[in-house]
Amino acid sequence: MNFLSKNILILEIITILLILMTTGCTSATNMPQQQPTANYTLSPTIVIPTTSPTTIPEKVETKDFGSPPTLEITVTPTILVTPTVRPTLGPDEWQELPIIPEISDRVIEIYKRGIELGNNPNSFSKVGDCGTTPSWFLGDFDRGPDYYKLGDYTNLIPIIDHFQGAYGRTSLAAKSGFNASSIFSPIWSDRSHCQANETPLECEYRISNPAIAIIMLGSNDVWHRDAFEHQMRKIIEYTISEGIAPILSTKADNDEKDGSINATIAELALEYEIPLLNYWRAVQPLPDHGLQEDGVHITWGPNRFNDPQTMKKGWPVRNLVTLQILDAVWQRIQSYEQTR
Repeated sequence: MNFLSKNILILEIITILLILMTTGCTSATNMPQQQPTANYTLSPTIVIPTTSPTTIPEKVETKDFGSPPTLEITVTPTILVTPTVRPTLGPDEWQELPIIPEISDRVIEIYKRGIELGNNPNSFSKVGDCGTTPSWFLGDFDRGPDYYKLGDYTNLIPIIDHFQGAYGRTSLAAKSGFNASSIFSPIWSDRSHCQANETPLECEYRISNPAIAIIMLGSNDVWHRDAFEHQMRKIIEYTISEGIAPILSTKADNDEKDGSINATIAELALEYEIPLLNYWRAVQPLPDHGLQEDGVHITWGPNRFNDPQTMKKGWPVRNLVTLQILDAVWQRIQSYEQTR
């Protein structure tokens, strides 16, 4: 390794350490706590407000050490991985996109190719930061019904059963401080599982062999917004080239102050004709839009979808709408399978 490469790696480590210091998931207000079961019912309809969200207060600026180096991945696609020409969204039009979208034929095309490649239809991957680790995200649905209450959402039992084993598994492409560039940096790969020079994303897809990938990035990209779109395109195109159907998600926070990261995520979903979970819209009716005082971390509550008070928290809503979009994608795939 030459002198320049060593310096680049040092800068990357410093950058991620700063992110970990400012955006980690270890604050006391974040930690799950045991709460009693409540016997309430919750309407399955999420009410969306017509007013604009409250602006998040300004935060202290963090010194920018520049974008970390990226690994260019060259793939020989067997299916079309580049986006189709689509109309662009207006500046705030992404805010009106549905929480759970219609699932396009593009998902079927990607899924079919994945099955030909040997992907596991009972496996999905989580790609993101600390917010995609099983302690917070979906892990309870592998632990059994004692850890969640579906209430009016018993229609989700089949999707919970279908992906058993995937909910509680720790992803090798999800780690505290990860941004869209970290996913392609071998320095952040888990060496106890990953091969030499294998990136976290390559490693996760090789080991999990998923049919679907839930990609939840953006909160840690506020310091590298100029690189975000390019890196997200790489993630999407690599995922599609592997025959894995990507699901993108908007984030709850607006740390960049202008909603530009969510706007980029929404436009990419439209361009590539892949599902967008508009989580930002789902949390707008919640107190403080489902965010803690720092305006970034999500408020915690147990996965008790039958308890109206619990469902005022950001985490149970995130888990609910993620199950719903997984179910929508799988229902679309099943419809295709039944008509063959």
